[in-house]
Amino acid sequence: MTSVGELLSGASARLREAGSETPRLDAEVLLADILRTDRTRLIAHPETPIGDGAGERFEAAIDRRARGEPVAYIRGIKEFFGLAFATDDRALIPRPETERLVEAGREEVMDRLAAAARRRGLDPKAVAPLIRLADVGTGSGAVAVALAVDLRRHGVIVGTDVTILATDDSADALELARENAAGHAAAEGMRFVEADLLPPVLPDDGAPLDILLANLPYVRTGAIDGLPVAASFEPRSALDGGSDGLDVIRRLLALMPDVLAADGVALLEIGADQGSAAQDAVAAELPGWRASVETDLAGLPRILRVCREPA
Repeated sequence: MTSVGELLSGASARLREAGSETPRLDAEVLLADILRTDRTRLIAHPETPIGDGAGERFEAAIDRRARGEPVAYIRGIKEFFGLAFATDDRALIPRPETERLVEAGREEVMDRLAAAARRRGLDPKAVAPLIRLADVGTGSGAVAVALAVDLRRHGVIVGTDVTILATDDSADALELARENAAGHAAAEGMRFVEADLLPPVLPDDGAPLDILLANLPYVRTGAIDGLPVAASFEPRSALDGGSDGLDVIRRLLALMPDVLAADGVALLEIGADQGSAAQDAVAAELPGWRASVETDLAGLPRILRVCREPA
């Protein structure tokens, strides 16, 4: 009977030869998933024997990984913002850097709710506003669902304090997003709409959006073929942002005057080398609007913040 250590050693060598950038990690994650345990236990007990059935399933998973298929697709799940999301080739795999977009969305919602509470403290007749938020190009729903769950943890009632519109031009991706919302009991107060960026008429009779979030394709067309082979299993349309990576973002910028409230804000994920170019795109598409770039933990450009200049 083969042991954990022997399986991991052989699989790591095979994945290394196949060109995996993280062969040992890939092998550990896949074996832990098959055994329904965690990597720490595998590492601590390499002598543990593995039955033939589990060994065969592991070898099949390693075969798929050796051909370049992403670990997330093989497992069928990807951890994002502390949650497990169903993943398959219907949508892009959630990336760790996108967690900053969820944080930025939550901060904006909480700031607006706090400001409304202060106004009600001064004027008891003031009405609490309903915050309308959209996640454009939702894909697997990771951003929208993670935000809904996070807001719930902070005492925000999705559907009462805030509504979340999730859009995508892929019906298959939207179905995956709905599955993830249901899996996290987060569908209440969320709407899923198939649309190219945004529908012709927004929900609630076209009421404007207060917050717009988007993780749209921003990889340069010429750079896609140079990405790790795992990216070739993901929908190309979810990666390809045109010659400079900003084509889809520009299309969304052009819609903002008609869909964003006067005091609304858009928070868009961008590439680490697109800070200046993204701000230039705002200046060209939205003269007189304000654009700034927020960095991630590595100090790299990550979130493009867009809003109207105050009157």
